[in-house]
Amino acid sequence: MVLLNVKQMLKDKGKTKYWLFHQLDCISYTNFNNMIEQKTNSIKYENIEKLCDILECEPQDLFTIIKS
Repeated sequence: MVLLNVKQMLKDKGKTKYWLFHQLDCISYTNFNNMIEQKTNSIKYENIEKLCDILECEPQDLFTIIKS
């Protein structure tokens, strides 16, 4: 299973989901919330790139792989 680490990254940076949503400015809140809350099966490359730019990280920093 692949998990998105964005919530923890935001916490570490002292930022909120609301702040990140407004930084992205290209996605509906429903899709954004589903992505952040691990309720989606895919994320557009464009959104990964934007998350990396906003959070000042590399793509591998965004994800954790949990082996079952």
